[in-house]
Amino acid sequence: MVEKQKIVTHFFEHKNHQILPFKKFILRVIKYFLFSVVLIVFSLGIGTIGYYHYANISWVDAFYNASLILTGMGPVDQMPTDGAKLFASFYALFSGIAFLSTVAVIFAPIAHRLLHVLHVKEDH
Repeated sequence: MVEKQKIVTHFFEHKNHQILPFKKFILRVIKYFLFSVVLIVFSLGIGTIGYYHYANISWVDAFYNASLILTGMGPVDQMPTDGAKLFASFYALFSGIAFLSTVAVIFAPIAHRLLHVLHVKEDH
């Protein structure tokens, strides 16, 4: 007889389950934080390569521009060509979404635990 494997369809425990032990919660927070670091590095990589290619600026300046756009500070260098301006525009739109998504990934386990604790207290 073959046992069916249980397919996990959610990342967090259900409201009817026990609260995750603190040690496992810390590991979850670290895992989500590391995933957000990967997202930031990926986003910075896209921006750095794009600025280097389209704006013809040095790698350091390209990284600097990408970092400032990703964090919402704004561009440093003027874009010399229409291609550079288009890239900067689309990268700025992408960065707004990427930054907010990364913040959401970081805070998701913390918000879930807080809501889970409040729900458990409400039931008892």
